[in-house]
Amino acid sequence: MALFIRDEAVDSLAVELQKALKTTTKKDAVRVALENELERVKRQRTRAAGITELQEKIAALGPSDPDFNMKRFTDEMWGDI
Repeated sequence: MALFIRDEAVDSLAVELQKALKTTTKKDAVRVALENELERVKRQRTRAAGITELQEKIAALGPSDPDFNMKRFTDEMWGDI
């Protein structure tokens, strides 16, 4: 399926990108730009999604020990430093 750019501003951007990337055609420049933008969007995650993923990993480790004393643990770990 063809992609037609009828907007002069978009066409100018495509020409500018073609020159910057040194591609042989505007089509190649637009393809590279679209691939790069799609990859950027895929890498971008919302903070909530990241937190949810971490919570699921923590839950998979099993229940926590309600009697665990973090202060005592870190004091023992660090000793007299």
